[in-house]
Amino acid sequence: MSDESVIAENRRRYEELKRAGQGHAPRALPGPSPRGGVPLDEAAILHRETVPGGWYWTTALKAGEALRIALDHGPSSVALVAWSAKDPSERLNYADTVKVQWTAALRKGRVLFSDMGRVMLSLVEDSCAAHDALMGGSNTASNAARYPGGPHRNTRDNFVLAALKSGFERRDIPACITFFAPVSVGPEGRLAWNEAGRAAGDFVDLRAEMDLTVALSNCPHPLDPAPAYAPNPVAITRFRAPQPAADDLCRTATIEAVRGFENNAFAGL
Repeated sequence: MSDESVIAENRRRYEELKRAGQGHAPRALPGPSPRGGVPLDEAAILHRETVPGGWYWTTALKAGEALRIALDHGPSSVALVAWSAKDPSERLNYADTVKVQWTAALRKGRVLFSDMGRVMLSLVEDSCAAHDALMGGSNTASNAARYPGGPHRNTRDNFVLAALKSGFERRDIPACITFFAPVSVGPEGRLAWNEAGRAAGDFVDLRAEMDLTVALSNCPHPLDPAPAYAPNPVAITRFRAPQPAADDLCRTATIEAVRGFENNAFAGL
């Protein structure tokens, strides 16, 4: 069988499984949140943090709390990994996040899945929908190949430090999702960077659906073509999210999300 025939058969099978998996038409997702941020109730704010360019940050995030990650100081890319606080062997799974929702395009209304089929985080606000769930973060080699005068801090080493600080080991670090990384996939499967997809003032709000340990890394994405290593600081706000309504978009947008939240309920999360 030729390569073209294999590709065509795999595509046919994928579309068949997608139709069977979705079962019914998903809810239409809204447009982006307004750049600059949806105002937060000051009484709901629990903590503010500024993560300098090149650095990392870790936090405990209780179910019902949320993180706002905001590009208040200019464009940057922020990689994220997460572990269940109840059972740290359960962790973010970016491959399942893509497969289960049948899309790598993360945006308002989508959710982030664990490797146990449960929902860890909901994307309740998002101003740009320009996030990378395919390539992962930078490492020593990718930085050395792109930036002279190093070494420079990178996402892999940042997550090693974050994991050790949180009582984990290197083997406990899952693959990351990178926010504000405008990566697109061309018709031949090549990844490309579109800087116009993000701007100062962009932000995301991530609501925790279980108790979590979260680590963030503020380092340039490996595909970012900027010639200088100069990531901007990133503003982080941890706050109490409003109680989700019965028709909450993230919980009802797709049948896959509904099943993920049913798994949460079954596990008592």
